[in-house]
Amino acid sequence: MSSHSDVTELLKKAQAGDRDALDRILPAVYDELRSLARRQLSRERSDHTLQPTALVHEAYMRLLEQTQVNWQNRVHFFSIASQMMRRILVNYAVERNAKKRGDGATRVQLDEASSFGSSDETLDIVQLDEILDRLAELDARQARIVELRFFGGMTIDEAAAAMEISPATVKREWQMAKAWLRVQLQQ
Repeated sequence: MSSHSDVTELLKKAQAGDRDALDRILPAVYDELRSLARRQLSRERSDHTLQPTALVHEAYMRLLEQTQVNWQNRVHFFSIASQMMRRILVNYAVERNAKKRGDGATRVQLDEASSFGSSDETLDIVQLDEILDRLAELDARQARIVELRFFGGMTIDEAAAAMEISPATVKREWQMAKAWLRVQLQQ
């Protein structure tokens, strides 16, 4: 596996038009992207037809299409990757729900590390997306922290680096966001 600085260097070279660097990025980040995808899909219903490999490839293809992104470092890359995976899973759930109309929404399992309540709690991923959009209207930074922690699986320190704020601020905002989300989910 490549070091963090190697990934950052590859991103910068790829952004400068180095096709070889672009070709080397996926192998350098693939294991971490798969881990992120597995974590995301482990929260989904057990019979989910989207597999981690497919989620990784779809997210990676979307990442490559990003022409206006100024890749800062590997944390920034994974921050954007978590956003891509969130969008893919939400779009997938919306499409599935449209096909099944009335048969229930796609449910996600909240794990202990990023739970908004008890560890065996489940919620509709489309509902979570809508609630996060409402949170973003109230506090964009808190919504971004939730996205990085829940969808991106980032630690407090990684989220702080991605957002260029202190870990203490991330921890405080994370706690406030979780409390707000608990109230919203109970309504």
